[in-house]
Amino acid sequence: MADKRKRRSLRIFHPRSNTPDDSSAPSFTSSPVEYSPIESPTTDGASPKIRPKVLTRPNRNSIFGSLRSLHSLDEDEKTLVKSESKSSSLQGDADSFGRGLFGDNVKRAAEVQVTGTSMFRKRTQYIVLTESHLIRFKSQSKASEMFPIIPNSGKNSLPRNTMSSIGSYTELQTSAYMDITQGVPLEEVIAVYKIEDGRPYFTLEVSYVDEHGKRPSSLQLNFSGPRDAEAWMMAIQEHAATRRAQNTRGYPQRTLEYLAGALEKEQDYDPQLFRVFKVVQRSPVRSAGTRGPSDELSKSNSSVSYLVIGVNKLHLIPLPKVSGRSSSTSLSDLDTPPSSFGITTLTSIKLRPSDDGFELYFRTPLRQPYLASLASYESRQIALWLRYASEYLRPEWTVQPFVFDVPQGLEDQMNPPTFPPEDNNCFDRTLIAFCAAFDVDTSRIYYSIDYECEDPPCFRLLLPQAGPAYTAMELLAVFRALRYNESFTSISFANVNLCPLRNVYDPFGESDEGLCARSGVFVDVPEHANLSVLQQELRALALKSRTLRRFDFSHSLPNLTGGQSSGIPEALTTLCKKSATNVDWFTLNGIRLSEHDLDFLVDAASERQCHLRALEIGECGLSVHDVDVLLSTLGIHDNTMEVIDISGTQGRFSPELFQRAIGALSRLRKLNLTRVQKTAGPEPLIAPEILLSWRLESLQLNGTTLNEQSVDTIAAYLASSKSDLLRELSVNQCGLTGKDLGIFFQSMTRQPGVARNMHVSASENRLGVGSSLLCRCIAGDYGPASITMRMVDFDKEYQFRELVAALSKNTTIKSLDISQASLPYDASMETCEVLKDMFAKNHTLEELDISGDVAHLDVARFGIGLNVALLGLEKNNALRMLRIEHQNLGLQGASTLAGVIERNTCLTEIHCEHNDINLQSFTVLVNALRKNKTVVFLPSQDADRVKSMEKVKEEFEALNQADEPKSPRVGTLKKSFHAVAQKAPSVTRHRRQSSIRSAQSNSSFTQQDVNDTVLALEEQWNAQVARLQQYLLRNYQLASGLSWEELDSRSDRDIHTRPNTADSLARMLAKVNFDRPTTSGLGIDGHRNTSDTDISNILDEQTKTPTREDRAIIFSLPED
Repeated sequence: MADKRKRRSLRIFHPRSNTPDDSSAPSFTSSPVEYSPIESPTTDGASPKIRPKVLTRPNRNSIFGSLRSLHSLDEDEKTLVKSESKSSSLQGDADSFGRGLFGDNVKRAAEVQVTGTSMFRKRTQYIVLTESHLIRFKSQSKASEMFPIIPNSGKNSLPRNTMSSIGSYTELQTSAYMDITQGVPLEEVIAVYKIEDGRPYFTLEVSYVDEHGKRPSSLQLNFSGPRDAEAWMMAIQEHAATRRAQNTRGYPQRTLEYLAGALEKEQDYDPQLFRVFKVVQRSPVRSAGTRGPSDELSKSNSSVSYLVIGVNKLHLIPLPKVSGRSSSTSLSDLDTPPSSFGITTLTSIKLRPSDDGFELYFRTPLRQPYLASLASYESRQIALWLRYASEYLRPEWTVQPFVFDVPQGLEDQMNPPTFPPEDNNCFDRTLIAFCAAFDVDTSRIYYSIDYECEDPPCFRLLLPQAGPAYTAMELLAVFRALRYNESFTSISFANVNLCPLRNVYDPFGESDEGLCARSGVFVDVPEHANLSVLQQELRALALKSRTLRRFDFSHSLPNLTGGQSSGIPEALTTLCKKSATNVDWFTLNGIRLSEHDLDFLVDAASERQCHLRALEIGECGLSVHDVDVLLSTLGIHDNTMEVIDISGTQGRFSPELFQRAIGALSRLRKLNLTRVQKTAGPEPLIAPEILLSWRLESLQLNGTTLNEQSVDTIAAYLASSKSDLLRELSVNQCGLTGKDLGIFFQSMTRQPGVARNMHVSASENRLGVGSSLLCRCIAGDYGPASITMRMVDFDKEYQFRELVAALSKNTTIKSLDISQASLPYDASMETCEVLKDMFAKNHTLEELDISGDVAHLDVARFGIGLNVALLGLEKNNALRMLRIEHQNLGLQGASTLAGVIERNTCLTEIHCEHNDINLQSFTVLVNALRKNKTVVFLPSQDADRVKSMEKVKEEFEALNQADEPKSPRVGTLKKSFHAVAQKAPSVTRHRRQSSIRSAQSNSSFTQQDVNDTVLALEEQWNAQVARLQQYLLRNYQLASGLSWEELDSRSDRDIHTRPNTADSLARMLAKVNFDRPTTSGLGIDGHRNTSDTDISNILDEQTKTPTREDRAIIFSLPED
């Protein structure tokens, strides 16, 4: 036996520590293999001193560099493995170190052709697989020197160099390992996969990376037979999994922070969904016939990256560059930028059962598909996590729209995911995911959900708040998010332009998932692939939901010209004929339908299995003949058809033909005949017997001329019990008189004093003619509970006064709209007193609209006397909502309305926009709201604010242009006070005239003066708006039964008080920094110019509080 020698440990050969890292990621491991470490010789103090680590052979730099890349040795934590020397020769000692470093048990060994990333041609080498490493040798004899179990080939059995000294450890290393080309630690292996390129040999690629050195690399092994390649691949995978299980380490914290930061920049980071895997991006493989001679010498294009799963995207982030200067990494350190793919665009996950390779196929609509060829020992974990992420983003999708091609049994390892409940079956989550995948800004998409409509809930896509119409990708994100979501019974795209999808065809085709029903049954529809994207998406929506019943496309295709097909009937009626959808309500109002569209509608109308329930085709450009043909075929749906809308049909109907077609539909609930005309003759468009056969809920005859027989027919129907379900009667612009409307009110009333639960709209009719009967009916409590009579021209003022007096006695009407009423001139004092009396005595009205209108050729408003009438609201205890827009209230009206707000305890909404409300008037309203605890809506007067600021600028321009005193005109800000100067006391009149003269004698102002003044006023506006919002929030909280902590009244006054005295105006002017020299305000004689005084006048008109003298002004009113 050779003497046992103790040697000092070589730090470069320390074994890797098994201490696990704190951070970890999900991993897939196989069963462990038994591992037996080899002991190394011990050391004592007599050992020779270690020589400096100086390499004696320069051509071996790559060898030791490779060894250092395998292990990052720590002097404090590594210890030398011990092994008993079997020989006293130096070669035996070298073998002992080799077995301690690269493992002891040889699992497989073979001679193969090897191609590395740093080599330009293949070399025949000998590879050895131990329990810890995959080692390359130049020859079998070199492998036998380290592992005696390997038979020696007889060549080069001895190393060319021997040790010159037993203490020369550097030379020992060189001698023992000079023929080791490379050793790959199995725990660093990322993937082992086959390269199938059609060549006559079988290639395995082993990709690995040194976590400390960040040096990814790969090794290609070429075998002559498939069985050898398969056996080697399985062995490497098995022992690599065992090593990873023994050396459980997570990713360093620095790496995780670097990856999390990359996702945060994409707004895609969530710690609960954050997953990290290391993968190899495989280069596309070309067939052998397409390769050139230079390909033999080319380097491998495979690269190592981090595969990171975020909230909505999958990210491939390359490893950062290796840099010793900084301890942190950033995206700027990358050779190539990260790649991101929406998880909702994933259409295929394919795992290769024989190796670590897998493929992810991403397909975004209207874009080139992308195939990501990847490899990782965690491929199965990646597939399961992607499946989980996809189901998290689309929890309602019963069939995930991708191919999940995985080994048998893998899918069973995934537990059914549980997701937190969200509104509308996680619709927001799905919509955000599709927006992220399609690179769409989610802030542009607006929608609402209506729970009060027919067939609720209804999803309504709204117009963008700003910017252009929705793009094709934005619309596609909404369409995809709506798929499979069964929380909506109705979907409305009304007034949303869908043209970006109508003429778009996907050059890359549509997946078969679009024609797969919710049950998983494939619906075969010919020529589906040739349809536009809009048609394909509509079919998918109709197929995926079992609860969807109604589509509303009103005015959604505005740019259609003659002959162009909308495509909507073709997309949906085909499914109806196959009974593949439950959609039976089609609203196409405002879409110009072509002959092609009409053919599909007629075809569906002739099929009973389509079970149509509603067809709304108003304003579609159809002729009388087209509608006659369509109505005649709809007779087969007499048991299901409930709604017909043929408004705006071009031409005149024959009453006989029309009654024959429409009379076959005995179950109609809603009928819209707006602007439908008949041929000449006394007979009505709808005969009484047909009308009496229906139990209508809504009848709209707007714009349709009603002759005497038509009025009698409608009156007879209203008096019949068949009309008990009627809730809406619309007869706008029908040429009705007050007498005709009175007849309707008398006919519909079952019992005087009991209102009919119905809304009657009779706007733009000649109600002033025969208004006596109408007024008597209203005073006698005949009629419906809700009436709309807009834009009524009263030839005589007494007609309007009689109507208001009748309303004072009425106890049945709860909602009344008499806006835009036109009087011969402003209302007289008598009429205003009657209106005031109505406000005070009517205790039934809950909603009232008395807004005016300002047109180019006409002005419809009550005049200044309305301020007097509003005083009656102080005693009203029933009115909840008051609309009083376009009535030119001004300062005086605002003061009156403020008094109403302070004393009224039932008003909750006051709509008073467009009333020439300046800052002074607005402040008065906000101050009044402070004492009110019931009003929850009061506008912030944005339109009047803009108008007021424009007036200030015009006032400055007028002052600059006034070279000398000319006329009493001062500016628009002083008109109202100048008009009433004669009625004011002498002191007040003198003050106004002095202000006028001061303004006329002004000096010029700079633009900075104007800007500073406007800025000061804007700050005052903002302060008042803030107070308004605070008071409205307080009242809303109180109305909802929530507690509200009152602010200290003193602090509220100190912070938000309005300017109301000369001192406060001075303080306000002090804030305005006019850009002029210090002496610019002084004249030649040293006295101050009047420009500052003029600015004070302007600000005073905007911010001053009315005095008692102002409130005492009585306006002269025209007499009747």
